[in-house]
Amino acid sequence: MKRFLCSLFLVFTLTTGASHCLADEALDWYLKGNTLSRDGNYDAAVDAYLKAIQINPSATGPFYNMGIAYKYLGQYPQAVGAFEAAHRLEPDNLNIRFSLGNVYNLMEKWESAIGHLNYVVHRDRDNAEAHGNLGWAFLNFDKEPPFKLLVIQNLERAIDLFEAKGQKGPALATRETLQQARKKFGLANK
Repeated sequence: MKRFLCSLFLVFTLTTGASHCLADEALDWYLKGNTLSRDGNYDAAVDAYLKAIQINPSATGPFYNMGIAYKYLGQYPQAVGAFEAAHRLEPDNLNIRFSLGNVYNLMEKWESAIGHLNYVVHRDRDNAEAHGNLGWAFLNFDKEPPFKLLVIQNLERAIDLFEAKGQKGPALATRETLQQARKKFGLANK
């Protein structure tokens, strides 16, 4: 696996003239960050990802994983910054867009969340979490017009997908959100 990741870093370094040694060093910091993250040591993981980024600022992985670490630390603005940097490098990456949408939801920045999550659900129609999170963002979006139909459709789709995957807990939680939405929109009996 390390050989594969090193080859990805090496492609960048060969095209930019950077040395092979720097690619190995950047990869080592990236892998160290992943290990620290897996162990729950998110502060140290962020430091390792920053070192990888200093060596190779064109690699998406360290930015993305640093965003995840910041999210676990509850440092949402920093998570957004890291995810946005990854997004600039790979604008069509669905995992990055999904993560951005989720963090924007946590920050209650509904319009930004909707933009990213809507992109994901239109390209990955079977992503239950994206549908559920998009429905949540639409539900909380307080500017006019209210997205009643989109809230209901996305939450219903999320429930169907969770149930099809046998994920009863997420299906139940999403069903409760759907009931809240129906009540809010005066559709409780439908």
